[in-house]
Amino acid sequence: MSDLTSLSLHRALQGYRKGEFSCRELIQAYLERIQNLDFDLNAYLYTDSEGALKAAEIADQRFAAWRKFPDSELPPLLGIPIAVKDILCVKGMPCTCGSKILEGFVPPYNATAVERLLAAGAILLGKTNTDEFAMGSSTENSAYGVTRNPWNRERVPGGSSGGSAAAVAARLAPLALGTDTGGSVRQPASFCGVSGIKPTYGRVSRYGLVAYGSSLDVVGAFGREVQEVAMVFELMAGLDRRDATTVDLPVPHVNFNQPIDLRTIRVGVPKEYFLPGMQPDVEQAIRQAIVKLQELGAQIEEISLPHTEYALPVYYLIAPAEASANLARYDGIRYGPRLSAETMWDIFYRTRGEKFGAEVKRRIMLGTYALSAGYYDAYYGKAQKVRTLIKQDFERAFQTVDVIAAPIAPTTAFPIGEHTDDPLAMYLEDVFTLPANLAGVPGLAFPVGFDQQGLPIGMQLMGNYFEEELLFRIAHTYQLATDWHLRTP
Repeated sequence: MSDLTSLSLHRALQGYRKGEFSCRELIQAYLERIQNLDFDLNAYLYTDSEGALKAAEIADQRFAAWRKFPDSELPPLLGIPIAVKDILCVKGMPCTCGSKILEGFVPPYNATAVERLLAAGAILLGKTNTDEFAMGSSTENSAYGVTRNPWNRERVPGGSSGGSAAAVAARLAPLALGTDTGGSVRQPASFCGVSGIKPTYGRVSRYGLVAYGSSLDVVGAFGREVQEVAMVFELMAGLDRRDATTVDLPVPHVNFNQPIDLRTIRVGVPKEYFLPGMQPDVEQAIRQAIVKLQELGAQIEEISLPHTEYALPVYYLIAPAEASANLARYDGIRYGPRLSAETMWDIFYRTRGEKFGAEVKRRIMLGTYALSAGYYDAYYGKAQKVRTLIKQDFERAFQTVDVIAAPIAPTTAFPIGEHTDDPLAMYLEDVFTLPANLAGVPGLAFPVGFDQQGLPIGMQLMGNYFEEELLFRIAHTYQLATDWHLRTP
């Protein structure tokens, strides 16, 4: 058979179960592609070739036994390789979070999302690159080098899950896990031309996820098509007694064999998401995608989310405030390397000073200031009040529309280094994704076009709380009518 990495997830599952190839052959194909391409892309921080091949042999033995006694069901992802963002714990694999301060740390347990996919038969290829502690919009802030965009090596892949998005786009993995604190699944999905889900806050367990902003962090997933992302979502979502923020609600099975009638769907288009200065190609592609949904039967309505303009400052008060507390544990005593010094305090100063990167230090200082006595009410307390207003915007909108369609980023993938010296310009890349995190609603990204330089453009559908199924079915209907998601770099 030709290159196995070119198969869609469903075609790979089908081919494996028909005996067209073995799991070992599938895993070997991905490992060889990683070896040939990743020296340039730097999508992976760690690969486990030996472990993946051993797991493939076990999967092949299990499959052979099943063929003799096919009465039982096979695990749904048996033999399918996945990659995991290096901010989720995997037993026996290094977990650096893209930071030197966690260099050498190897967790003794699996994150719940990882554990559930392994139980479903998935095989881990390795850990993917990330902005340090998921702080960034470009995967340029990793202490282990920049990840490059597979569509153009001089461009960023987006961040902070840029390693996972690039791995899926470049066919270095068919599926990958990421996290979304302020848009870190949807923005890299858009920049790399793949599909990605940010579930409702509380839908997927954060157990085993190294915390950045605890009230914002969500575990998400990437795939080439919406159908593939939905399958991963179903397997990893649901109540987890080890995470008190997960919600005890049934996880819906998305039946793609029953097409949705878009004539019953009202799509809201927020006027605040089309800003002066947006890249014209991006605005044009989004508006054409909305027209396509209308042609497919959807009712389009302009809506208003009036507090959108405050999402950026609110996020950059709340997220750094939570990060300053979460990252206090990395002191050179409990995790990672310890730099020598005469006193305990000097060990803290030296280890944190030398091992944290510039962006992490900037956000710790911002957060510490916002939480400090005398400024708490003026900054952090006020930000939380405005966050409530942003959440109420979405609640009002979903009284009149079923989903909201909007751009993901104001530009396509920008050149590496373009925003390095201008943090505010970098933060503006998240202006369309932050509101969904502050409100806690789900968002699904999928490709809807390309700019004049051949770079992908993605659109997001945002839905009411725990209505991911509706997002998947609408986006799948769009992908049946278009071919943007089938194009590869």
